[in-house]
Amino acid sequence: MLELVQQVMSSPWLYVVLFALALLDGFFPIVPAETSVITAAVFAASGETNLALVIVVAALGAFAGDHISYLIGYKGGSRLRERKALVWARGALEERGGMVLVVARYIPGGRTATTLTMGAVRHPLRSFSFFDAIAASSWAVYSGLIGFFGGMAFENDPIKGLLLGLGIALSITGAVEGVRWIRKRRSATKDSADRLPVDTSV
Repeated sequence: MLELVQQVMSSPWLYVVLFALALLDGFFPIVPAETSVITAAVFAASGETNLALVIVVAALGAFAGDHISYLIGYKGGSRLRERKALVWARGALEERGGMVLVVARYIPGGRTATTLTMGAVRHPLRSFSFFDAIAASSWAVYSGLIGFFGGMAFENDPIKGLLLGLGIALSITGAVEGVRWIRKRRSATKDSADRLPVDTSV
């Protein structure tokens, strides 16, 4: 298993594959783009891959993939607007503007719903591209550094470094989802309290 992974990491096609996975992940979110970036970055700690190049191609692929998703939303328009995930993304977009794209990049499935929605509601492309550049770059740096530091911690055992990197990424994702769930529950409780009838009888 380790030998196979090392062969892939030393292949000159590695960076093309990373770009393609990050691109596909923009509109087909079951593609393991983040795992692939973390894995490549783990091996950068031992010099088998180039960390800067891993980050750059991942960011470019994510940026391109998000724009394809935006275009799908733009073309799909009314057929997409009432889907549950897109209703959530539209509400978040109205509340936070373009910054929601940066936040959604770290929410499983959230980035695709957000990019589709921004296309469906005809969000200005210039604004979308600006915030998406921040989102894609920060995601690539985050994934790359997690993998790299995991690889440094276990330089002689890259599998352990990979497990550490993936564990950190899953923990951060879990924490983000937990905070989002708590905020959603609090918001729902507040809305329910606001809707309670007021007893005006004396």
